[in-house]
This record gives sequence, C-alpha cells and structure tokens, in this order.
Amino acid sequence: MTDKPSALFVCIHNAGRSQMAAGYLRHLSGGAVEVRSAGSMPADQINPVAVEAMLEEGIDIRQESPKVLTDEAVEASDVVITMGCGDVCPFYPGKRYEDWKLDDPAGQGIESVRPIRDEIKGRILGLLESLGVPAVA
Repeated sequence: MTDKPSALFVCIHNAGRSQMAAGYLRHLSGGAVEVRSAGSMPADQINPVAVEAMLEEGIDIRQESPKVLTDEAVEASDVVITMGCGDVCPFYPGKRYEDWKLDDPAGQGIESVRPIRDEIKGRILGLLESLGVPAVA
C-alpha cells in the first residue's frame, strides 16, 4: 500500500488533454503522485500535436497510449479529474472529483494546442498545491 496521493485524468479519447495532464503531473510531482489517465472511448493513439506541445516543455509522452476507463482506476484514485467526459465517468462516494473545462485539442494545430497545454500546466500546479506536494522545477 502506498501513502502517495493518486490522481486519475479522464477525457473521452484519452489522447490529448488527459495525457498532457498526466505527463505534467508525473513530471512536476517528481514521482510523488501516482498518476493514471483513461478515456471513456479511447482513441487508437495519442494526438501527435499534444505530443509535440509537450515535447516543447521537455516532457515526452510518446510512450503513453490511450487506455479504457475502468471502475478499478477510479476506485484506486484519490482525485478524479474529468475533462469533458460528462456522465460517462463512474462516481464513487468519498472521492474528490474536479471537472476541468478545457478545449479539446483534437484536430487543432500546435498554435491552438499550446494555450490548452499551458492552462493544463497551471491547473496541475494548483492540484499539486492542494495535495501538499511541492512542484519540482
């Protein structure tokens, strides 16, 4: 059993927003937070523009792949952050839920994805603060 806080990022395709958020949390927590991401209808691959945007930040998410959302992933997480999956996400009493309203990067160019990425980074820094985990420079 781990004392690490854990977070699950959920979006429909688990190809853009949730993967960028997971990448940031892994990177900025320095491994102090257990990170999961999943989608209600996972895509075949991660959005290449999301990968490019994260590489600009020095974070490589190329090895990640979209995963299907499971009840087990929700149960195992302290914080569940949804990004547009709405009612598809299972709800468990006692879990902390946040819904981050973020534009979907699907089909967007890098100029449109950068502001989404930057907003995600800001929210991740706030999440770390709320979990009592210092951000790694």
